[in-house]
Amino acid sequence: MPVNYTTPAPAALYPIAGVTLGVAEAEIRKKNRKDLTLIALEAGATVAGVFTRNRFCAAPVQLCRQHLAAGKGIRALVINTGIANAGTGAPGRAAAETCCAAVGRLLGIAPEQVLPFSTGVILEPLPVERLTAALPATLADLAAEHWHEAAHAIMTTDTVAKAASRTLQVGGKTLTITGISKGAGMIKPNMATMLGFMATDAGIAQPLLDALVQEAADQSFNCITVDGDTSTNDSFIMIASGKGELSFTTGQEAGWSEVRTALIDVARELAQAIVRDGEGATKFITVAVEGGKDREECRQVAYAIGQSPLVKTAFFASDPNLGRILAAVGYAGIGDLEVEGVKVWLEAAGQLALVSELGGRAASYKEESGAAIMAEPEITVRVHLGRGAAAATVYTCDLSYDYVKINADYRS
Repeated sequence: MPVNYTTPAPAALYPIAGVTLGVAEAEIRKKNRKDLTLIALEAGATVAGVFTRNRFCAAPVQLCRQHLAAGKGIRALVINTGIANAGTGAPGRAAAETCCAAVGRLLGIAPEQVLPFSTGVILEPLPVERLTAALPATLADLAAEHWHEAAHAIMTTDTVAKAASRTLQVGGKTLTITGISKGAGMIKPNMATMLGFMATDAGIAQPLLDALVQEAADQSFNCITVDGDTSTNDSFIMIASGKGELSFTTGQEAGWSEVRTALIDVARELAQAIVRDGEGATKFITVAVEGGKDREECRQVAYAIGQSPLVKTAFFASDPNLGRILAAVGYAGIGDLEVEGVKVWLEAAGQLALVSELGGRAASYKEESGAAIMAEPEITVRVHLGRGAAAATVYTCDLSYDYVKINADYRS
């Protein structure tokens, strides 16, 4: 079960003007499950994305980058689960192109106006005939209210669908944001094995949206890790339909700061939901590192802690074997780190324990306090490097027996 997370009810996911969604059963990998999603956009929307940095990136990722760069105006997204269409060479690229062409014919748009996405098993061919055969059913299912259905249709090993939505008033006008994400394992940026799709009814100029999607990713999906593996298919897409009451061109307009913050907050909520549903996770862990010379070295330390199997298994067992945290700080790659200046705390449910200072165990620290904090479902590891004013935060989870079971049986 995910850590303190439940899927929002359908009515809590607000429609976005200019965006409709439809799902269908294509039997991509398994029967009797919705595994194909079509998202249709009215003309005039702006779309931006960031993608995996894995050099073995999947065919859909390659095509998405190409279609976004073409600048013809994205009008549709097509998403399948079950097969990743990664490690499939030229046939995989042809399959992704076939999907875009099929969507284009259905909607009367150019193939270059379609973005394809796949998630699932790597190194297996996409059953493109079954996918294209099911596309008319997704078209017939298109509705502005189908975010909840789409959130379920993009799942793989997720135990729950992940979604977030909100409205806010900006200068007397209403802004709406809704998003969905998927991911549970093979999670570590840049990006994680995840898909994320967010939409707002605001109008946002392309250069502004391009910058915003990167900033949002850096503060959300690029701050999570479940197991340290970077996938081949990771994609985060932001859509501004331009059908609402607000419009932004330069970022200097009144209200942009509030809109920017709200969009980043929704992205962070979707990213944290992935960690809360990490494969086999029983605890949600925030690793907050401060006192660094720059943000990058703080991120190095946070990731060293957050993806250490020894640290993560200790948290699963609520075992205060916290020398493992010090070891991770030490091997994070800061060559001139003065360990005497490092402090480490554990915090949860109003409890705070100083674990280490002056290069060793804090005189006040008692293992019973550490064990009590580690037994909580939500825990913060706080580290001060004693080197400067920079900070960074990473979100992770523990590593349980079930992680091995889930991944050992993934193709079953």
